[in-house]
Amino acid sequence: MNHSTFKQLTLALVAAISIFMVQCKNEKPPAENETPPAPAATISKAAYGTTPDGQAVDKFTMKNKQGMQVDVITYGGIITSWTAPDKAGNYANVVLGYDSLAQYLRATPYFGAIIGRYGNRIAKGKFSLDGKEYKLETNDGPNTLHGGVKGFDKVVWTASEQPVDNGAALKLTYVSKDGEGGYPGTLTSTVVYHLTDDNALEVSYEATTDKKTIVNLTQHSYFNLSGDFTKNILDHELTIDADKFLPVDATLIPTGELKPVENTPFDFRQPKTIGRDIEQKDDQLTKGKGYDHCWALNGQGFRKVSTAYHAGTGRLLEISTDEPGIQFYCGNFLDGTLPMPGGGTYAHRTGFCLETQHYPDSPNQSSFPTTTLAPGEKYATKTTFKFSTK
Repeated sequence: MNHSTFKQLTLALVAAISIFMVQCKNEKPPAENETPPAPAATISKAAYGTTPDGQAVDKFTMKNKQGMQVDVITYGGIITSWTAPDKAGNYANVVLGYDSLAQYLRATPYFGAIIGRYGNRIAKGKFSLDGKEYKLETNDGPNTLHGGVKGFDKVVWTASEQPVDNGAALKLTYVSKDGEGGYPGTLTSTVVYHLTDDNALEVSYEATTDKKTIVNLTQHSYFNLSGDFTKNILDHELTIDADKFLPVDATLIPTGELKPVENTPFDFRQPKTIGRDIEQKDDQLTKGKGYDHCWALNGQGFRKVSTAYHAGTGRLLEISTDEPGIQFYCGNFLDGTLPMPGGGTYAHRTGFCLETQHYPDSPNQSSFPTTTLAPGEKYATKTTFKFSTK
């Protein structure tokens, strides 16, 4: 090797060492107390059981970056568990449910389920479309409630994971055949549960039909924001953005009137505890054995319509929807006979429901917003449940 070549190699080596030293100097050493990046949202699947007619039921678990977890089974699209943080950052389940499929099959007041074809009540189990009367299954005295004897809460849905940029999502599909439960038309329904990374669950519903029919889907989770199901929900503060509610008759069918909430126990336009007025001597409270009514929501389009707050834990639930109504039910028929996970039973008023929907008995009340769906049309609605603390 001549002197010139050696010199060139030496200069190249010195340059390489200098570049390496600069890179090392510019690299930021990890901070001693630096928080590692949050794990990505996940969705997993596990076997949950089998129905009496041999259909396999799966459980899907969605978990977001914050640590919120939502468990959904394909039977009824039921949310069996839903964790939310308190003001100290501790997560706890805040929805009522059971330990096993057998318990959901045996008896349930619609815990966590998708409700259809028609959420809420239809008077005397019948309605007419284009001059033809349809008779439905009656399962609530003389009326049809939540679809009938075997509504969407008691069928196995087809499930698939949905790709999303934010959080995790599960799509559920069910095809209800023409005549099922007495309803006309083959109705294809999809519900997407999308758990976002900011602790919101977006519930999107779609449906199409091959024959004119009626449809009114909703979600029937029972909330107790304390996370302690041995406590009732009367201390929760509630708001409902509604100037009017729907009075009901003795069988809880709307009378057709939209009554102002002002100067009644049904005024939740400003925050008040559920228990503040629930024992007032009021004809409507007597009929519902407490709150079990639909409120005619203010505004149109997708907007925030209701909040629930538990001061002890700091948990705040905000509900937004594009629906015209919301059914507020405060667990009046829970009677201590239904089992809690891990032991004990659900006592009176240990959970409340806020079911976004069209009005009850709309097919029989022409003054109410229509729930009719025709071939070529698409039923589409969305509700978001967002958790935070204060």
